[in-house]
Amino acid sequence: KMSWTDAIGQEGLFEVTKVLASDEFGGRFPDSDGEKKTLAYLEQQFREAGLEPGNPKENSYFQKVPLVRIETKIQDEKMAISSKNGEGLSLSSPEDFVGISWRMQDDVQIDKSEMIFVGYGIVAPEYNWNDYAGIDVKGKTVVLMINDPGFASKDPTFFDGTTMTYYGRWTYKYEEAARQGAASVLIVHETAAAAYPWTVVVTGRATPQMHPVPQDEYKSRCSFEGWITGDTATRLFQLAGKNYAEFAGKAHTSERQSVSLQLESSIKLKNKFGYLESHNIFGMIPGTTRPDEVVIFSAHWDHLGTNGKDIYHGARDNALSVAGLIEIAKAFKKLGGTERSLVFFFVDGRRTRTFGCGILRRPSNFST
Repeated sequence: KMSWTDAIGQEGLFEVTKVLASDEFGGRFPDSDGEKKTLAYLEQQFREAGLEPGNPKENSYFQKVPLVRIETKIQDEKMAISSKNGEGLSLSSPEDFVGISWRMQDDVQIDKSEMIFVGYGIVAPEYNWNDYAGIDVKGKTVVLMINDPGFASKDPTFFDGTTMTYYGRWTYKYEEAARQGAASVLIVHETAAAAYPWTVVVTGRATPQMHPVPQDEYKSRCSFEGWITGDTATRLFQLAGKNYAEFAGKAHTSERQSVSLQLESSIKLKNKFGYLESHNIFGMIPGTTRPDEVVIFSAHWDHLGTNGKDIYHGARDNALSVAGLIEIAKAFKKLGGTERSLVFFFVDGRRTRTFGCGILRRPSNFST
C-alpha cells in the first residue's frame, strides 16, 4: 500500500513554485496577463491530478469574482500636521506615512481633522476593554497602535498573549475606527508588533487596490486609511508636547489614556476606479462514502504584480503554498481519496485585500 511519503515528492513542489514565481507570470496580479497564465496553469495541474471541476453546475474549475479597482494618489505625496500654536509638520509618503482611500469618489479630502490617540483602538467586551470609551472621534483622525494589549503584556491569558488576535490586525483597526465614525486612521508601525518591516507596508500600498464591489461605494469606510512610522509617531507627540513612548508603554494597562493631541491633519487624495472581473479556481475529489461533507484546503494564488520596473514574484507568498496544496491533492488522489469530499480552493485578491474566499458559493451537491 502506498504511503504518504511515497505519494508526496519534492520535485513537484519545487517545479510548481518555480513556474508560478517566474518572470513569465509577472507577479500574478488580478485581472492581468499574469492571472490568465496562472489560472491556465492551475487548471492544467488540476486536470493532470485527476481533480473534478469544483463548480459542477457550470462544469468549470472557475468562479467569477467581481471587483472594483481603486488607485489612490496623494497630492504632492504630503500630509500636513498643524498645532494650535502655529507650529507644524509636513509628512512625506512613503518615508513617513502611506495610505489609501476605499471611497469610490474622484476627490477625497481631510481638512484640519483633530488627531486623537486611542491606544490600540480596540473595543473588546469579552476583555472589558474599550479604547474609545469617553471620547468622541466622529469626523476626526485616530492614531493607534498595531497588535493588541496581549503583545505588550506577554500574559498568555490576556488577548492570547503574544499570539495576535483579530483585534490586533490592521483590518480590524480600520473597521472599528469606521464604526466609531472616524474620518481618518493612522496606524503606528512597529516591526516587532506588526511582524513585518515598513517596506512590506509600503509595497502593499504601492499597487492599485482590488476590493469586492460594494453596495454603498465604500462610504461606510473611513475616508483615509493609513500607516505612520514609529519615528513619525514620536515626532507627532513631540509637536503635541507629549512623549509617545510613555503613552504606548501604558496602552496595555489600566493606566492607558485616549487623548486629543491638539493637532490637526490635512490631506488631499485623488482616486481612480473601475470595475473588473477576476477568478477563484477550485477542484474536487468526491468523497467515497460521505460526499456531501466537505473539507476545504485553501491558499491565495495572487501576488502584487509589478511596479512597472520590478516584478514582485511572490515565491513564498504564496506560490509555495499553492504548490504544496497541489502536491497534497495529487497524494490524496493516488491514495484513493477519503470518505469526505476534498476541495482545493485557490482564491484571488488576498494580496490586494479582496479576500476572494468571501464569495465562495457552495456547489449544489455540497450540503455542508
